[in-house]
Amino acid sequence: MIHKLANIDSKAKIDEGVSIGPYAIVGSEVEIKKGTIIHSHVVIDGPSKIGSDNEIFQFASVGGDPQDKKYEGEKTYLEIGNQNIIREGVTINRGTIQEESLTKIGSRNLFMAYSHIAHDCRIEDDVVMVNNSALAGCVTMKKGSILGGFALVHQFCNIGEYSFAAMGSAVTKDIPAFIRVSGNPAKPRGLNTTGIQRLEISKENYSALKEAYKILYLRKSQLDEAKEEIKSIESFPEIKILLKSLSESKRGIIR
Repeated sequence: MIHKLANIDSKAKIDEGVSIGPYAIVGSEVEIKKGTIIHSHVVIDGPSKIGSDNEIFQFASVGGDPQDKKYEGEKTYLEIGNQNIIREGVTINRGTIQEESLTKIGSRNLFMAYSHIAHDCRIEDDVVMVNNSALAGCVTMKKGSILGGFALVHQFCNIGEYSFAAMGSAVTKDIPAFIRVSGNPAKPRGLNTTGIQRLEISKENYSALKEAYKILYLRKSQLDEAKEEIKSIESFPEIKILLKSLSESKRGIIR
């Protein structure tokens, strides 16, 4: 299942059942688990650990050096979970020692063609990055969040659970969980109704989220006041997720 024209370092750790196409290049400090498919012309550098049942398409560059002027060749890392799809031309960089030396990606994510994940990013599970969307360094994307095509995210931003940034958004602050944003700079446009519907939550939970949105964005309250008011309905699981995303914000939320 490894093509004779693939260039694989003898020190790389490749499980049985991994498929590697012609002209792919795999470096010495790379580990790839079973069931992963590496198409032709992919470059994987390391130290990088890639889990099982991933699929990486042609011309993707995975585990390359961080694009950071402070980087001076230190040993840093990339970890990728399971069942991710990494499409053509995607670039994923390792971490930097100035942060935690690690870029970490979870499972079941879809990175469409030419999307970019910079150094020290943290991506959880079930995330979608549409074509040409890009993360600067140290961005966190929480579970189920989506970036539309050509959306850009400033370094150190937090993209909350099941939030959505529309095509061409310029995200310079944190997006709370379940919130939909668009524009340059990005502004709140309501709840991510499509994402919420996919969760199949109860009508009561959905009504609580709508009320929380009104409190946070439509009543012109100060943020601390809004959070205190939202706590009155925090018995709903989705409200707990929203409040957690608000409390974890360090850059301030889009508002």
